[in-house]
Amino acid sequence: MGVMPSFASYDGTELAYRVLGDGRPLVCLPGGPGRATEYFGDLGGLSAERQLVLLDPRGVGGSADPADPASFRADQLVNDVEALRVHLGLERMDLLAHSAGAILATLYAAAHPERLSALILVTPGLAALGVAGAAEEEFRAALARRAAEPWYPAALAALEKIFAGSLALEDFRASRPFYYARWDEKSRAHATAGVADRHQPARLGYFADLTLDPPATRSALAGLSAPVLLYAGELDPTVPPADVQEAAPVFSDATVVVQPDAGHFPWVDGPAEFAAAIGSFPAAGIS
Repeated sequence: MGVMPSFASYDGTELAYRVLGDGRPLVCLPGGPGRATEYFGDLGGLSAERQLVLLDPRGVGGSADPADPASFRADQLVNDVEALRVHLGLERMDLLAHSAGAILATLYAAAHPERLSALILVTPGLAALGVAGAAEEEFRAALARRAAEPWYPAALAALEKIFAGSLALEDFRASRPFYYARWDEKSRAHATAGVADRHQPARLGYFADLTLDPPATRSALAGLSAPVLLYAGELDPTVPPADVQEAAPVFSDATVVVQPDAGHFPWVDGPAEFAAAIGSFPAAGIS
């Protein structure tokens, strides 16, 4: 990957990011939490149309560990996103976030609505909006649809361990097939990209002592005039399309797209379709 550019955030922690492609910049926040942006790749070829600015969170990937572990918390990471915007010299920015990263992006949008020209939330965590995510019954029904797959028994057993509190990397790896449309060589390679033991403090610290106030966040988002794209995967067991639809009315200008035959990582399952949908948002000339 070569040397990643970096900058000192608000508290002096050195944060690294990758820049891929040319065109209008799109700042990208990873999920996990605590996963390095390596797993984004080029977002299914999106770098052919957009300049991707892929931020490794503090304590993750190319970014340094912070002095204060409390700064791993999602609401504190808002300051890193703002520091990156200032570093890039962008008056307003297009922001994309995946999975758990969408909680951070939502909190950023609520705190700095005037700094966004577009917000793209991909298979997003919606807890900051008070959308609970799949109920256990609904989640298990989604898992059961894959029961004929050869990997199903081992993946389900690993997921049960994770539900019971396991943070073991081997359980994480074994549970991964549920999150892809096809458990092929490409998905297997992708499943552990950007995952490392070193990231554990960032992973655990993201939600540690985090207090979300969905009514206040929704109220603050009334000030967001930027267009919002809520992007779901048809087969995603963790963020069903119905949940993504439920979040849409929070925003004044929201579009919901559901990618067919795609799981939690739609750019892996259908790269061309993903890149086309994201690349055309917002429509040319609108920001």
